[in-house]
Amino acid sequence: MDERRQLAQELDEFQQQIKELEIHYEQYFAGIEKREPYNERKDIARRIRHFTNRHIVWTDLKFRYQSIASRFMSYGQYWDRILRLIDDGKYHRHTSKLKTTSPAIRSSITKTIDPKLEATKLQQELSQARNNCGLSGGGPSAEKVASFLAAQREKIKARYGDKPIEFSVDTSGDKPRIKVSLKK
Repeated sequence: MDERRQLAQELDEFQQQIKELEIHYEQYFAGIEKREPYNERKDIARRIRHFTNRHIVWTDLKFRYQSIASRFMSYGQYWDRILRLIDDGKYHRHTSKLKTTSPAIRSSITKTIDPKLEATKLQQELSQARNNCGLSGGGPSAEKVASFLAAQREKIKARYGDKPIEFSVDTSGDKPRIKVSLKK
């Protein structure tokens, strides 16, 4: 029974090493790591080849070894294909995913904007747009704009949740309006 336990432990180590190697390759493909983890891959491949010569009596452990070996071969083919694409200059790293901020950070950034300052800014833009369209009068006051923005925030929060929103002045119609849109 001791040999069975030792064999199961070795298979656990194989699984862990393959998982770590997969992470290292993904980091390399994303541009985080500067060098391909070639030596780690070579060591695991050598150990798997050495393991194939071993006679495994227990069916469950034999099946587990075969699935680990086939998974490693599949990963190897995938990694080789990506490396070929990199060599040919056809692989584009998805670095934009690394630079995006999380939704929690984005919502905290948008919440830090002072509503009064935003209302004053929009009121000035609205007044200038009204002048550009040839309309008389200065438009609504900063307090009216602030109350409108607060009401719109509540409506959008009730409908869409805590998604970040953005207010802008739209001059596409007869007269300028405040446009509300969800940030993406």
